Amino acid sequence: MAGIGFELRKLLRSESYLGLLRAYTYASIISSGPWVFSIIGLIAVGVLSLGVVIPDTLITQFQVTVTYLIMSSLILTGGLQLGFTRWVADRLFEKRKQDIAPAYFGVVLVTTAVSGALGWVVALLGFDGVSNLYRVLIVAGLTLLSNLWITTVFLSGLKQYRAIVGLYALGYGLSVLLSYFARPGGLDGLLLGFLGGQFVMWVLMLWLVLRNFPVARPISLACFRPRQMYLSLIAGGVLYNLGVWADKLTFWFTSGTSNAVIGPLRASTIYDLPVFLAYLCVIPGMGIFLVKFETDFVEWYDKFYTAVREGGALQDIARYHDGMQGVVREGLYQILKVQALTLLAVYTFVPALFSWIGISSLYIPLFLVQAVAASFQVMLLAVLNVFYYLDRRRDVVIITATLTVLNFALSLLSIDLGPAFFGYGFGVALLITLMLGMMLLQRLFRKLEYQTFMLQ
Repeated sequence: MAGIGFELRKLLRSESYLGLLRAYTYASIISSGPWVFSIIGLIAVGVLSLGVVIPDTLITQFQVTVTYLIMSSLILTGGLQLGFTRWVADRLFEKRKQDIAPAYFGVVLVTTAVSGALGWVVALLGFDGVSNLYRVLIVAGLTLLSNLWITTVFLSGLKQYRAIVGLYALGYGLSVLLSYFARPGGLDGLLLGFLGGQFVMWVLMLWLVLRNFPVARPISLACFRPRQMYLSLIAGGVLYNLGVWADKLTFWFTSGTSNAVIGPLRASTIYDLPVFLAYLCVIPGMGIFLVKFETDFVEWYDKFYTAVREGGALQDIARYHDGMQGVVREGLYQILKVQALTLLAVYTFVPALFSWIGISSLYIPLFLVQAVAASFQVMLLAVLNVFYYLDRRRDVVIITATLTVLNFALSLLSIDLGPAFFGYGFGVALLITLMLGMMLLQRLFRKLEYQTFMLQ
């Protein structure tokens, strides 16, 4: 482990409670920073535009447009994010570092071409009564964000967590600042300012990639050749992102729970705000996730497979196997424990907090349900992370496909049952999927030593 792993271990080895607190606080910021900045950034742009961008519906159109751009780009590139990151890991293992930068630019080229083509089709056929600049901006936004996710996951695979958080803070801060000065331009100005900050962030990430992997030869499409990227990884990435957004899509495109905003884009006034705010409640759990699964688990994982490759003693291999399994159990338990305490605190203070912010108390029941669901999602992320480390791609596809199907089906059912059941579809889908993942993980650990040696 490099970078973040060493820093966390150094903090965790401290004998004081202060060192322990610093370690988990640091991990929470590192793991949650990017999406926290995105949520806060969108809210900040909306608040700062009130009274300047008139009518207020233009602010809603901006926030909905950005939300759709984020969702579409994540689903579109979800598979490539994982497939390419694994391809890079394999090249590093083969000590072929010189192949990585050309392949990265090849991925950027393909991503730009595909997202740009799809963006123009939607912009030209789906949006009537909007400016040509708006059409250009949504195409540019889809292309830019798609490349941004590819680069973010690529750098995450290289453990560049601290740099990513710093760049997201800078990028979203700049997006808010540019949008603030572009407010007189209305919807187009807000969107232009937002994308300006995102572009600066992507350029700086690109510089970080080039610093790690200097370009030795032109663009390469080698990673797109047959059998270069695992189709199961690509499927798992697409299905996970689609599964996470399935309930939002269901509420957006059900007429009784949504309204048209701009062009084909719809939003659910009753569902959207509490859902996105609920994700702020999982920051403590994400800190536990990073500490346990990106430091402790990886340490036992590395010992186990090093012993297997180098012919270690059987008792050592068994001990390392038990160490991995113990860290997974402890990690899941700690996430559950810290999220339970967080939810208890949220339940106690959310009425006063919502009143202070000016959010209707009618949102509280849905917010609490979504906060529980988001906690389940952190635990599911931890389980999927173990499957990825152990290269069990088929299990990942089964789990993510289950999440996608259940979230669509149960969200539709919750709408039929009425407002009192809104949000339960997402929560129950995640709970069932989490239980399936834990069952498959337990079965995997029982057979891991046998399967590992049989595959050598």
